[in-house]
Amino acid sequence: QVQLVESGGGLVQPGGSLRLSCAASGSIFSIDTQGWYRQAPGKERELVATITSGGNTNYADSVKGRFSISRDNAKNTVDLQMNALRPEDTAVYYCNALVRLTQSMTYLRQYWGQGTQVTVSS
Repeated sequence: QVQLVESGGGLVQPGGSLRLSCAASGSIFSIDTQGWYRQAPGKERELVATITSGGNTNYADSVKGRFSISRDNAKNTVDLQMNALRPEDTAVYYCNALVRLTQSMTYLRQYWGQGTQVTVSS
């Protein structure tokens, strides 16, 4: 079984910064793409940022230039540095990973973390 555990959420004033971290544990051979998604009240879950095992990144237009995603392949962790936060960034943030459980596995299995609340408010 694979678990993703997020940390780092909280309350921050507009213009402030937060850093989210996600650690994957369990029977993992390798992790392909890792990412962060968010879901605000009454809205659908949306992509925030993703990063491949090779380091290629992708960001939602709304966070480009403010957020930065990074990963440590050796530790199976992925971080999201969030700067210049806005009230509209308020949401539950979810960690996501596409995992290869064994060397012979020909497909990737998707896992989600439990979510961490980020609230941007004065």
